[in-house]
Amino acid sequence: MARKSKQKMKLLYLAKIFLEETDDENRLTTPQIIDRLDSFGVDAGRKSLYDDYEALRSFGLDIIKTQEGKQTYYHVGKREFELAELKMLVDSIQASRFITEKKAGQLIRKIVKLTSRYKKSELQRQVYVSGRIRSMNESIYYSVDAIHNAISQDKKIGFRYFGWGVDKKPVLHRDGEEYSVSPWLLHWNDGYYYLVGYDDAKGEIRTFRVDKMLKISLLSASRTGKDIFEKMDNAKYSQKRFFMFDGEEQTVTLRCKNWLSNVIIDRFGKDVAMLPEDENHFTTLVDVVVSDQFYGWLMSFGNNLEIISPDWARERITELAGEIKGMYG
Repeated sequence: MARKSKQKMKLLYLAKIFLEETDDENRLTTPQIIDRLDSFGVDAGRKSLYDDYEALRSFGLDIIKTQEGKQTYYHVGKREFELAELKMLVDSIQASRFITEKKAGQLIRKIVKLTSRYKKSELQRQVYVSGRIRSMNESIYYSVDAIHNAISQDKKIGFRYFGWGVDKKPVLHRDGEEYSVSPWLLHWNDGYYYLVGYDDAKGEIRTFRVDKMLKISLLSASRTGKDIFEKMDNAKYSQKRFFMFDGEEQTVTLRCKNWLSNVIIDRFGKDVAMLPEDENHFTTLVDVVVSDQFYGWLMSFGNNLEIISPDWARERITELAGEIKGMYG
């Protein structure tokens, strides 16, 4: 591009210089800014730059002027995202299982551009996190978007659903038959996205992991199951389910060691009833969807947590414990 044409982009280049090369610890003088503009093929004089600084301020860029002796410095102060917020976003991406390694890298590189070059290393140090098991379905981002579109248009979706075989190859459920589901909610749980929808074939609410859904299509039929979802407490839906497995919803009484109070509150919230039993124990009533995954969660606490009622739940966990014991002789 000719130098004359680049003059029209002077304010854009100036904003780029401020955003990429300045922060609270790194500032530039006007002569330094003139040099950097020159490297982009843009001419600038001191007087015109003072007007440009004011124009950028009027546009919303926080250009701060500081004086040290006879030297005047300029830098960007408040940004759209603080560094701590960017770190949180990077950590969230790294912790997410549904985001593939490739997409995680792409997103983090975009986030890094939201701070100055001097702060990039603080974000880059958080990039190198190994050992996390991630989704292998790169199309999940489009799947989430397709589901949101269907919800906004009040339409059913069609898709194939799969699981992984021991040969590490996908195995289609229902022999590859297309599912027809009315999408109502998207839930985030344990690092994965889940679709909660009404399955006409089963006549019930079903939960599907989005990264295992293939070939999602928008159907012409309107959604069904509205009356069921209007009565559902969305906030408590995933709280009651362990690893999002379905089952029968029941009120269960648990007897817990006192140190488990943190675990119970983290899982069920501060409104959960916790009644002191003796110096070392308390009892609590929780509403859960009872599944073998729920029993597995209970067993992870050993003899520190016990089901008091209902009796059939005590019998089932005893049965599971016996089966596990039998495996190990």
